[in-house]
Amino acid sequence: MIRNDNVVEHKSFDLLEKAIKYEATDIHLVPMKEGYDVSFKKDSRLDRSGTIPLQLAGRMILFYKYLSSLDISDKRKPQSGSFHKQVQGENYSFRVSTIPSIQMKESVVIRLQRHDQIVSIDELCIEKSWADKLRQAVSEPQGLVFLTGPTGCGKTTTIYSLTAHCVNHLERHVITLEDPVENNHSHLLQIQVNERSGMTYSAGLKAILRHSPDVIMIGEIRDSETAKIAVQAALTGHLVLTTVHSKDPAGCFYRMMDFGITAEELRQTIVCISAQRLIRRMSGKRGAVFEIIQGENLAAMTDAIIKGDRVVVPDELRVESLVRKYNSSGVMHNE
Repeated sequence: MIRNDNVVEHKSFDLLEKAIKYEATDIHLVPMKEGYDVSFKKDSRLDRSGTIPLQLAGRMILFYKYLSSLDISDKRKPQSGSFHKQVQGENYSFRVSTIPSIQMKESVVIRLQRHDQIVSIDELCIEKSWADKLRQAVSEPQGLVFLTGPTGCGKTTTIYSLTAHCVNHLERHVITLEDPVENNHSHLLQIQVNERSGMTYSAGLKAILRHSPDVIMIGEIRDSETAKIAVQAALTGHLVLTTVHSKDPAGCFYRMMDFGITAEELRQTIVCISAQRLIRRMSGKRGAVFEIIQGENLAAMTDAIIKGDRVVVPDELRVESLVRKYNSSGVMHNE
């Protein structure tokens, strides 16, 4: 029994090391009839790596769930957690997400992130003007800064870059509220949401406010409760950085309204909405293109939405147009 457990542990960590060597951002374990398909995600492309027998894969999944403090006896509901481990001399975070499939099998995605890996704003932005606009946004004393775009567009990288700028260059006190904490950063005070222990977004925010933060980072707005908390924090004199899944800045605005936030509340709180897409240049280096709406453009977009008019954004500012532009100038788009 102990020998089998050692085999499972070895195979589990070996898979993580293989993914890190491949420079993957995610590991996908998908149940099939004869076994589990293993794929590595890199540059928004899913590359098949091999197959693991059903019984071994099931034990490996239990091991990952155990490391992530998930309920190993429950295969009927989605679960999400994380664990940390040193691999090849570097500290990594592994976010484990499970979802039930047929015949009591679970599909699993493991996200890999290296601790304290910060990409500077200048390195991330292909155009210097975008870096300047983002720095200007997080220099505001209060309000909401939204980062938006589809899964895999680099929002997490950008938001951690901005928090690092707030700490290192603006000397501001930053506290994060995340579900779960995806990546440990020594420059941040990071709080993890834990519904079972009573650490909800609402309870977490109340606790955070007692620590007098200048900047609050809320990992992602997924529901009405979190949306209202973000607006409340912005209205009480804090700068709030957060992410939302939407296609573009106007879509972010509408999504917040779907969560029950009024257009007037958004007018009073939003200082910047930034949509982005990842780009890989011919040199092999990655960067991002940004559609950043702030100032007069933000006011015009807000007025149009309140009046029910069509939102018109100059074509040269739209993120899709920027992707096409950089594709045609020798830059490869990886979405």
